[in-house]
Amino acid sequence: MGDPSSNEATGDKTLTFFYSNYLWNRLVSIFSSHQSHFLGKISKIYLRTFRTASHRRRPRLPLPLPSNSLDSSMVVTEESRAFDVLEDILQNILLNLHNIEKNLHFWQSKAAGSKAQKVYFMIFERGPRAFLDGSFLFMREFVREGSALQHLCHSVSSQISEKITILSSLRYALASFLAQVYMEIDRMGEELVKDPERSLPPLLVVIDGLFSNLAISIGHVNATPQGGHSVEGGHSVPLLFEKLRKANQEVSQWTDCEISDAINLVYQNLLKLDSYLSILVAKQQKPRKITQYWIRYTCGAVGLSICSMWLLRHSSLMGSSDIDNWICEARDSTVSFLKDHVEQPLLSIRDELFETFRKRHKGVMELDEVQLTAKSLHRMLLTFSEQTKRQKFPENISDQEMLEIVMARHISPVIIHISWPDRRYEKELVHPIQNLLGGELGRALLIQIQKLKLDIETAMLELNQILRANEINFAILAALPAFFLSLLLLMLVRAWFKKDTRAEGRGRIARIQRRLLIVEIERRIMQYQTCVDQGLEQDAKCMYGLMLYSLDRLYRAVERHAQATGEWLYLRQDIIDVGKPGIRTAYKVTTISRMERVYDCLLPSTKRP
Repeated sequence: MGDPSSNEATGDKTLTFFYSNYLWNRLVSIFSSHQSHFLGKISKIYLRTFRTASHRRRPRLPLPLPSNSLDSSMVVTEESRAFDVLEDILQNILLNLHNIEKNLHFWQSKAAGSKAQKVYFMIFERGPRAFLDGSFLFMREFVREGSALQHLCHSVSSQISEKITILSSLRYALASFLAQVYMEIDRMGEELVKDPERSLPPLLVVIDGLFSNLAISIGHVNATPQGGHSVEGGHSVPLLFEKLRKANQEVSQWTDCEISDAINLVYQNLLKLDSYLSILVAKQQKPRKITQYWIRYTCGAVGLSICSMWLLRHSSLMGSSDIDNWICEARDSTVSFLKDHVEQPLLSIRDELFETFRKRHKGVMELDEVQLTAKSLHRMLLTFSEQTKRQKFPENISDQEMLEIVMARHISPVIIHISWPDRRYEKELVHPIQNLLGGELGRALLIQIQKLKLDIETAMLELNQILRANEINFAILAALPAFFLSLLLLMLVRAWFKKDTRAEGRGRIARIQRRLLIVEIERRIMQYQTCVDQGLEQDAKCMYGLMLYSLDRLYRAVERHAQATGEWLYLRQDIIDVGKPGIRTAYKVTTISRMERVYDCLLPSTKRP
């Protein structure tokens, strides 16, 4: 059910691995008797190449070293090769586990689907060849027995079940190996920190035995018949790892050359494991996107071909000027649209904003006009007061003093709350005809109108000053709708191009993925404890290895976010504590619960501050 092209590419990669290992073994056999300096240089180049390719990944789950020791990533001396080889072993196994887990999750989701979904996948999502085979099988069974749908559903269910069984067995073997290596590193953590060169040889002997057990487990998966035949895509040659010489296993003190040879042996075994699993998993891997959606791509290609033929028919190559005319019309329409709906509105907004600043000196009411009105009122009051009082007043006398003089002469204190023009008006009404012709009523009305004009102009001047002081605020308010519209468009474009569906992202879906990792870790901790209580030692190791795999994924997913919020040191230590074998399960569950409640990068979206 795999894609043929992907299988061929995987096969080429695997052959490259095998030939490189063969050439390396031949070089070792030729130069082993001489122990020459040339072999040492080749060995260093070999290790450096593997280490360079290995460390291109993001940071990994740290080694279970004592908390008071230096982090292994900080050790840069020659003795760091002990930590390097251990990190590479864990990293290699975690990579293979991730590949297997990803394919296993795909097939499990297909197995949980309905019969119609399985049949649709069988026929339409495995490529053109599978489409023809599935259609032929469906028609043959329909003509023969009339139960083609049931038979086809049974066939695809058995194939999916076979793939799930194989991938689950491989995951079981790798997770058990990972747990055993991790526990051995934790057991010898104190010795590794104190003297790496002395404690590394016995640890390499244990790992060599674990490699042998892993080869037996994977070989059992490869040899186990599934549905009456051997594993699809399996090797005809069993997996055989390189083993340490018995002389080295019995000696407690190793030379530097023997340690280097043992480390080279570990890397050779890792390369063999990679190449072996690449072929074994190739037949069980999920189809590529282009294979699953080949019908859509085919329809798109057919539509593109039809459009190309139509364009060619109307192009100048066939003697037609239709395309040239359409291009000119489209260009003119585009230019007109941009000018009418983009350029002109923007220019209008720009002119409106700059016009506001250019006219800052031109207000609705200017101070000079108010001063002219005030002077005119002052002259009218002065003339009126001099005539009524029959005496000369100085030019600098205030309007208020003149009003008080007039009010003191003509108005009684009882009605002092009434303005003086109103009182003068009441007094003049006693003899209306006389005062209309030669009295002071008309002049009093003119003074009142002038006073009202001065009050209005003063209010308008104050309003104009307020408007001038807030012109920039009004300009910003006018630009806010366009700003918010642009910001909304930018957010939509960002969400379209950057879909945060992985646990490392920043969106709501990525936050949900990280919380699901927490749930997965807690569930596997409880499964591990259940296996321990029931005495299922091997199953417990598998559950512990899967828990370490989930911790590694969580470690990678939260590091960047926790560093941004300043929580990384505490969260990192909590993750390391959950992975340590010697810590009680109750404490691990409590730590997981605290991580879920305290750290910002693991909180639900609705509970974030």
